[in-house]
Amino acid sequence: MSAADVVRSVHEPAEFGRVAVMYGGSSSEREVSLRSGGAVLAALREAGVDAAAWDPAEHRFADFLAAGFDRVWIALHGPGGEDGTLQGALEWAGVPYTGSGVMASALAMDKVRSKMLFSAAGLATPPWRTVRSEAALEEALAALDLPLIVKPAGQGSSVGMCRVESRAELAAAWAAAAHYDDEVIVEEWVDGEEFTVAVLQGAALPSIRIETPRVFYDYAAKYESGDTRYHCPGTDQPALEQDLRRQALAAFRALGCSGWGRVDFMVGADRVPQLLEINTVPGMTGQSLVPMAAAGADMDFSTLCWRILETSMADLPAVETRRSANGA
Repeated sequence: MSAADVVRSVHEPAEFGRVAVMYGGSSSEREVSLRSGGAVLAALREAGVDAAAWDPAEHRFADFLAAGFDRVWIALHGPGGEDGTLQGALEWAGVPYTGSGVMASALAMDKVRSKMLFSAAGLATPPWRTVRSEAALEEALAALDLPLIVKPAGQGSSVGMCRVESRAELAAAWAAAAHYDDEVIVEEWVDGEEFTVAVLQGAALPSIRIETPRVFYDYAAKYESGDTRYHCPGTDQPALEQDLRRQALAAFRALGCSGWGRVDFMVGADRVPQLLEINTVPGMTGQSLVPMAAAGADMDFSTLCWRILETSMADLPAVETRRSANGA
């Protein structure tokens, strides 16, 4: 557990002050964010927290500062809310917020740099190449084995992702990913089981194994399909469960993440977890994985939202120091 995960337990809703639940935004994940934020807002209000909705796509940041909120529950997914941009603005303004800080948020959103750090920390991640132009696809093909997964470097919710079975499919898959990001990751496909591990206040929650009849756990499987099946805990093998949780926490440390989040893995026939990515603001919809993992740890949705809000208390002394220094 890092110092950033040593948060103050809150017992009375008034201790949080006035809370803005930021959701919506203008990224490709706006619709999911609206659902996440709406669920969080309802849960906080039910628990007695003075919480209000705030959509950055509809209001100026100057108006937010004038509104007098004491802290922010960040439910914005994707660029602009999950990539360190909002976190930096809030730190500049001296407003506490949930989840990871500026650097960790930016690194986790950037699949290229996060994979570099995973490898540097000795954590297994599937072989990959970064492709910035169609001309570089041949070099990636020469270095990697088919099938491949192609994805934008800076998106979430499986936006722009395609599985590639043959050389002939690669250029179209790259173009689809490049529509969302200048950097595209071409990664070897791991044939096996998909797992995810939620992290909350320095502890790993039970793993979830995901089964989908689709080619992979894409946007439709996450938010639209009724055929996706979830198993929590994800395995009845104690050694694998322990390894997944251990590596999730190690991945969080490698990127400097804190507060809460979700770490995704593939596990092939060798039973070695392969790190895919970290989500620092995971979904909180009715089909989302972190609430499922919390339920597996006997934690209801309202308690989960409360405990995530507690992560905004971790840097309260530093924020108060900045406010005092600025004469606020």
